[in-house]
Amino acid sequence: MVEMINIGVDLGGTTIKMALINDNGKMIDKWAIPTNTIDNGSHITGDISTSIVKKLAQLNYDRQQVRGIGMGAPGFINMDTGFIYKAVNIGWENYPLKDELEKSTGLPVIIDNDANMAALGEMWQGAGRGAKDIICVTLGTGVGGGIICGGEILHGASGMAGEIGHITVVPKFGAPCNCGKKGCLETVASATGIRRLALEALDYNDSDSILRDIFEEKGDISAEDVFNCTAKDDPLSAAVADKAIRYLGYALGAISIVINPEKIVIGGGVSHAGDTLLVPLRNYFNKYSLPRVTEACSIDIAKLGNDAGVIGGAWLSKTKIKQMHTA
Repeated sequence: MVEMINIGVDLGGTTIKMALINDNGKMIDKWAIPTNTIDNGSHITGDISTSIVKKLAQLNYDRQQVRGIGMGAPGFINMDTGFIYKAVNIGWENYPLKDELEKSTGLPVIIDNDANMAALGEMWQGAGRGAKDIICVTLGTGVGGGIICGGEILHGASGMAGEIGHITVVPKFGAPCNCGKKGCLETVASATGIRRLALEALDYNDSDSILRDIFEEKGDISAEDVFNCTAKDDPLSAAVADKAIRYLGYALGAISIVINPEKIVIGGGVSHAGDTLLVPLRNYFNKYSLPRVTEACSIDIAKLGNDAGVIGGAWLSKTKIKQMHTA
């Protein structure tokens, strides 16, 4: 029997990651190409197609062995049609991504939000393996999210389910968010938000601090600095980290009462803090959720790193394109 393979594609603002993955989740090969955003991203689908054709030829795979392409893309997406309403970093507006990619590759394509793809990847081969009800949170420049219920991504009426970063957690005195609201989780729990909290703390607190020493030496600080100093028992850093983690625990506690997840998976750069993040997060999660909810749920650090999106794409190809063909 011929082995079927799936192509996962993860479109980012600077890089497009791609991988060939079989039905068992084994990664056959992975590679990346630059994202060409010239001419409002009109060259991107052609670049992806050319790269895939070249890779299949290199590895002596026939197109008949490829089930399809699962692609994660940023922006506002119609999941059923693969139509991109707007992807600012790419330059797309009202762009028929699925249709264009199918036309250029000759392969079936399924599109979803990039954060959802990462969540599916972690469910299939990562920290969420074996679970069917999962909340995935990515703490990077912003706060991304994906919610899986019964093994299926939750999209909602207009595809906005899982926008965890835009839950209001500081309603009265919150900082402005890129979405236009104030006090979103993203403003306090992302790497950018934690840096802002730390700079504010240094501004109104003149006590000695390792964090202050770093700031005076570098002229800036990062979320990584905050957690590194927290691990060294720096009181100022610990206060900043605690504030960010409290808001995150509050948001996850509230979502969990609605979703009742088996797993919460934390990814992104901030997750590299490990137990310095996880231990207090579990405490706040327990505080803000319900006992029967917290007893059923574990919180873990994501395992797949930058591969999560392409693995999630392959999962969608394996499960959804197969279903589409047999429907």
